[in-house]
Amino acid sequence: MKKISLFLLIISFSLSQAQTKWTFDKAHSKVQFKVSHMVISEVTGQFNNYEGTVESSKDDFTDAKINFSIDVKSIDTDNEQRDNHLKSDDFFNAEKYPKITFVSKSFKKISGKKYKLIGDLTIRDVTKQVQLDVIYNGTVKDPWGNTRAGFKVTGKVNRFDFGLKWNALLETGGAVVGKNVDIIIDVELLKS
Repeated sequence: MKKISLFLLIISFSLSQAQTKWTFDKAHSKVQFKVSHMVISEVTGQFNNYEGTVESSKDDFTDAKINFSIDVKSIDTDNEQRDNHLKSDDFFNAEKYPKITFVSKSFKKISGKKYKLIGDLTIRDVTKQVQLDVIYNGTVKDPWGNTRAGFKVTGKVNRFDFGLKWNALLETGGAVVGKNVDIIIDVELLKS
C-alpha cells in the first residue's frame, strides 16, 4: 500500500511540474526596433518573419524557457534601399548570417507585472548576454476556447557589440546611425 501511495504521489508531482508549451501568435505580435538617425530623428523598423516557443510549468512564467529566432531578410523599415543596406555586410550580412537568435537564461518577477528577462542574443555569430524589461499583461481565454498570454518586451543593445559597425559622421560630429538600438516587442502567446 505504501508503494502505491508513493507511486501516486510521484506521478502527481510529475504532472504538476509538466511543461506547458506556448507559441507566438504572429497576427497579434510585432518585433520592432528604433535607432537614431542623424541625431535629430529616429528610424523604426520591424522583422516580419520570426518564430519561437515558450515553455513554463508555472502560471506566472517565472520558470519560462524562451527560444526565439528572426529571419534577417524579413527586415522592413518601409524603405527598400535602406532595407537592402541593412541586409548587406555593412550591417547584418543576411546571406552569411540569416538568423538572429535569443535563448533565455532567466525570467524573474520584479514586482506586479514587471519582469526581467536575461538571455543570450546572437547576431552575426556574436553572442552576448542581454537584459530586457518585460511587462506581463496577463492570461485570458479567447472566445474560441484558446488560452492566450500577452507581454511587452523592451530593451536596448549596442549594435557595435554585434559587429554592425557601419557608420558615417556628420559635419557636426554626430553619427548618421546611432549605436544604441531600442528593442520593442509585443507578444501574444497561444497555449499549445
